[in-house]
Amino acid sequence: MAFTDYFDDVQHIGIPTKDLDKAEKFWESLGFKKIGDFPSNEVIFMNRGHLTIETWHDESATGKPGAINHISMNTTDADAAFKEAKAAGFDMIDSEVQHLPFWDKGIKFFNIKGPDAEIVEFCEIVK
Repeated sequence: MAFTDYFDDVQHIGIPTKDLDKAEKFWESLGFKKIGDFPSNEVIFMNRGHLTIETWHDESATGKPGAINHISMNTTDADAAFKEAKAAGFDMIDSEVQHLPFWDKGIKFFNIKGPDAEIVEFCEIVK
């Protein structure tokens, strides 16, 4: 399979915030609902329709235009996608698939760098 066969859509957009409560209220005022809350990592996920925003506390990356940290593409097989991305010669940020304890069974993900240093994440919600 080609690398492009391993993802099918945008999964979420990552936006850091100085104030998680304020960010939650802002997204709620735009009609978003909180669908994930991970206090130990200071991360929440807000959703409206097909769009999910991941926001987390980070003082250093906020307060200026362009503070979006990453765009995440949905994949059902992060391990296979990682191998294909590496074989295709993408600029890999991660040397291996990463894991975090989000959602019921965690997530698996890796990041590549775009031509202007933008981060594109490929994320699998483990089922």
